[in-house]
Amino acid sequence: MSATGADRVLVSSGSPYEPLVGYSRAVRVGNFISVSGTTAGSGGKPVAIGDAEVQTRAIFETISAALEKAGASLKDVVRTRVYLVDIAHFEQVSRVHGEIFAEIRPANTTLQVSSFVSPDWLVEIEVDAVLPGGVG
Repeated sequence: MSATGADRVLVSSGSPYEPLVGYSRAVRVGNFISVSGTTAGSGGKPVAIGDAEVQTRAIFETISAALEKAGASLKDVVRTRVYLVDIAHFEQVSRVHGEIFAEIRPANTTLQVSSFVSPDWLVEIEVDAVLPGGVG
């Protein structure tokens, strides 16, 4: 975690894409945290090839770790965005999402996209979180 301003904290997951693209795994400004789109094996080494459910679980592990580094947890998530390369994976991915967020119930959008950087990635997820006390 590194600070770039009075109230801006950058969280890295160590992905080689972060410096190449110029992004952070997560950014915290005040009580608001955004976690970048996350895939299963974001470091360029896909995991669970062909298994959307296992990829989704791995994605949420990475997201959870980024939130923790930013001082939050999955309980603080207020919005999720799920991107699928095949909408046929909707039920598998949604079941995992539902297990994690059954009580939290963030706003959610699920979309089908044409492809990801790696053809082995089936799912990409991004989240926003707000810590108690409001934004800012």
